[in-house]
Amino acid sequence: MSTRSVGLDEAVASLSAGTRRWIAARAGYLDSPAGHADLPVTPRVKALLQLALLRRSWSKAGPADAALGDVTELVERALQRPDFPHLLTLDRRYARQFELMYAALTPAGAVTDGPRTVLARSAADGYLAPRGKSPYVHLEARYYADLAGAEHRFASYEELYAASLPARAATLPVADLDVCVVAHTVFYLSDFGLRDPGLTEDAREQALQVVERLTHHCVGLGEWDLVGKLVLAQYCLGADPLRTPSGAAGIRMLAEVQAPDGAIPGKSVVRRAPADATPVDYFRKSYQATLVTALATLVVGAGRACGVSTTAASAARETR
Repeated sequence: MSTRSVGLDEAVASLSAGTRRWIAARAGYLDSPAGHADLPVTPRVKALLQLALLRRSWSKAGPADAALGDVTELVERALQRPDFPHLLTLDRRYARQFELMYAALTPAGAVTDGPRTVLARSAADGYLAPRGKSPYVHLEARYYADLAGAEHRFASYEELYAASLPARAATLPVADLDVCVVAHTVFYLSDFGLRDPGLTEDAREQALQVVERLTHHCVGLGEWDLVGKLVLAQYCLGADPLRTPSGAAGIRMLAEVQAPDGAIPGKSVVRRAPADATPVDYFRKSYQATLVTALATLVVGAGRACGVSTTAASAARETR
């Protein structure tokens, strides 16, 4: 049956169920002997931290889902490995970001001193202060430091948003905008849709216009991974992405490309996993977009199930 004949609520539910099923069934590869042998360390560590981020939202948006237990067990096991804190630092480009994510996203029940150790090192090195960070890196560091409960000297969210890309992007062409920076700025302000982003109504509307323009642009390009992020960003800004033209088009596109196994088979139409891809290549090409779609549809679907949509979202989510 064509997805155009299926309601968007059903499309979101199908996307969510399929992507979560795929993640729960295959993410164990990341911490398996085969995964350790097949995958480069830095992408594998990043994928595990992204899984920990999904697990956090999953525990809030779908706590009764049986598959959540399997994912939580995997995240706890992987992040509690004695060598995991060392793996975070092997690529200097990402070491501090990875350490803060690790400290923030290690499940509360995990028995490890790693998060405390890496936070102490970050504090000693001065990383928990602005120290020349760009506005985006500054905001990202503040978000994860707050999640980790770390003391820091970062600027307020209001100041950081005022200096951010979405705050000054209203007149910029979409081709000049970094979609990931725009979307993740919104995610950090709103805790991935779990709280009000703390923007004035004018600032929220301006940011939403930027995100909607980007969504329309990325749908036209067949950028599946980016569309998933932007659909979630629309929700985080108080919109109902099932009711915006660009959000609805994005959801339909993702539903149309979802594979029978539940995966989104690549980051985009031009980076789709080929029909003859090996299992390892298929996993590597599908993981990012499938995880992003799972996160977006979990949060959006849970919000709609609770009657949280459009401008009601700001009032219904917890405030900062």
